[in-house]
Amino acid sequence: MKTPCIRITRFGPPDVLQAGEVDIAAPAAGEALVRQTGIGVNFVDVYHRIGQLHGDGPEPPFIPGVQANGVVESLGPGVSHLAVGDRVAYANIGIGSYVGHRVLPAHRLVKIPDALDDAIVAASYLRGLTCHYLLKRLYRVQPGDTVLIHAAAGGVGQLMVQWAKRLGATVIGTVSTEAKADFVKSLGCDHPIVYSTVNFVDEVMRITDGQGVPVVYDSVGADTFMGSLDCLQPMGIAINYGTASGQVPPFPLQRLHSKSLSVCRPTLRTWIAKQSDLEIASSEVFDLLADGSLRIDIAARLPLHEAAQAHRLIESRTMSGAVLLEP
Repeated sequence: MKTPCIRITRFGPPDVLQAGEVDIAAPAAGEALVRQTGIGVNFVDVYHRIGQLHGDGPEPPFIPGVQANGVVESLGPGVSHLAVGDRVAYANIGIGSYVGHRVLPAHRLVKIPDALDDAIVAASYLRGLTCHYLLKRLYRVQPGDTVLIHAAAGGVGQLMVQWAKRLGATVIGTVSTEAKADFVKSLGCDHPIVYSTVNFVDEVMRITDGQGVPVVYDSVGADTFMGSLDCLQPMGIAINYGTASGQVPPFPLQRLHSKSLSVCRPTLRTWIAKQSDLEIASSEVFDLLADGSLRIDIAARLPLHEAAQAHRLIESRTMSGAVLLEP
């Protein structure tokens, strides 16, 4: 069968995202055919599109996208934990989610609870998994911690603000406008900082009485990371999990010496590689979404063939919330 898709045949601006069709085979043993209902647009898709070095980034031609959800339409031999009609989600099973239908390894598909609708899952699943490992595993946020979250109004940032508050942290969040400051404050951010009007390092040190924070969650990269280091208290860790403004430039390791600082550049893929880790994280994310502990703003829902516009929207960094594609 054929299904609609978005292809990239060369690196470049959003216009390189071209609509087309791709052939889909019947699922083989251990596989499931999924009719996709919601596709999350994530910044990693931009990195792949522009060819920014990102581990094992793909070479054109390829179909982008790392996350989606949908309905199981058929199953290959040997799949017993899923049934036709099940609603499922997946993240980081290789690239290729900008399609209408997709054949996937069944064991990496996670059932969606009835309480959650497709749009919320498409907006939050990968972002929620990211928050889980950042807040509960890589640095385990404890009650009484003060944390700094850059891009606090973004798709990951707004979930992270809410989850960090739930864990008992005081949250400092950087945003670009006063409107975004009001938005993240409504999510529980204790100290929004509008970085376009004040120096965020000075503000963080003022808020913490000169002590700094034990952890900075930095998804911005080049524009913020050196300042993030300056915000840390002794033995603190700066976690660069995204590079929206470009990659962090090289710097001398000795820069970390005086306060015994640590730096980490993680990726979700390694934190959910074990099936048990994926299942635990997914369960926690879904539970928090279902009981209202986490909410996410959906900024735009666009048809699949408007993928280029979706990329323009997230690259503008002017919106709060998630952008979705719907086949």
